[in-house]
Amino acid sequence: MLTFIVRRLYYGFFVLLGVVALVFFLFNILPGDPARMMLGQRADMASVDAINEELGLNKPAHLQFFRFLNDLSPLSLHSLSKENMFWYADSAKYSPFKTILETSDKTLILKKPYLGRSYQSKRKVSEILGQAFPNTMLLATFSMGLALIISLVIGVASAIKKDSFFDRASLLISVLGMSLPSFFAAILIAWLFAYVWSDFTGLNMFGSLYTVDDFGRGEYLDIKNIILPAITLGIRPLGVIIELTRSSVLDVLSQDYIRTARSKGLSERRVIWRHGLRNALNPIVTTVSGWFASLMAGAVFVEYIFDWKGIGVVIVDALEKYDFPVVMGSVLFIAILLVIINIFVDIIYALLDPRVKLNE
Repeated sequence: MLTFIVRRLYYGFFVLLGVVALVFFLFNILPGDPARMMLGQRADMASVDAINEELGLNKPAHLQFFRFLNDLSPLSLHSLSKENMFWYADSAKYSPFKTILETSDKTLILKKPYLGRSYQSKRKVSEILGQAFPNTMLLATFSMGLALIISLVIGVASAIKKDSFFDRASLLISVLGMSLPSFFAAILIAWLFAYVWSDFTGLNMFGSLYTVDDFGRGEYLDIKNIILPAITLGIRPLGVIIELTRSSVLDVLSQDYIRTARSKGLSERRVIWRHGLRNALNPIVTTVSGWFASLMAGAVFVEYIFDWKGIGVVIVDALEKYDFPVVMGSVLFIAILLVIINIFVDIIYALLDPRVKLNE
């Protein structure tokens, strides 16, 4: 097991390194002057040069990239000399940090990954993401849980009642769910349930987890605002998991050990739920993990349309303002989540299926 985990972490590290390099060089070729974004277009050249010096933007691209890696790495190397490619860690930038090793001219420190500061608000990107991430995590988890429960029930029932009217109807729902774009579904669902039928549903077209009371009573928890974005976000994984569950259960039910279980006199319910569904879960677990990671990354349009205060709204707002550190930090944060989730799922998959060798 330990070898298996180390190997997955090894692969994940190089995936993240590739993402970091791609994000850095992609955003460094985009138009825009970060110094003028921070100071305004009327800023004098002395102030612009000072900001470029502080951010290291007057250095060659490869030195900027090394500095970017140094900021991201929990273990980072610094020099007292600003002429070097590394800069000495000060408490304002890396707070808190702990000195691990110190020599006459270099220092090795342990710190939290530093994603930079917003050009607009001057806040640390980690603080912005830390405030937005819980909302996105809650939305993705609620959406995925709702889609998983409904799709498992429909998929298993469809496999049991193969070629029936229910089976054909479930396949139609599956196809519609897989083919419906999230941004179109969000607009349609918001219009129908929060505008046309709002008197019956009582749902809002816009709103986040907390709502500010119009009568001065402060913020209050408004859980109903999660219903429409969760349904919208869960439509596509719902369609995929229904079809996958149906196919996987049908394949398992045709195996010899299922016929053996039935010949022993076990009830059909026990055969299906204990022997059939359990062995059909492997591809479903893999798909659910992939879709959960995708929901974390793909909630941008849904959050923006429903004004759900998550990472999606943060990314769109940062793109509109050319706030590149926030966009870069968001992309890297999502990439790290994808890698962690995939490693976790690989371990679960290996535990569920004895045929998977942990040392491979």
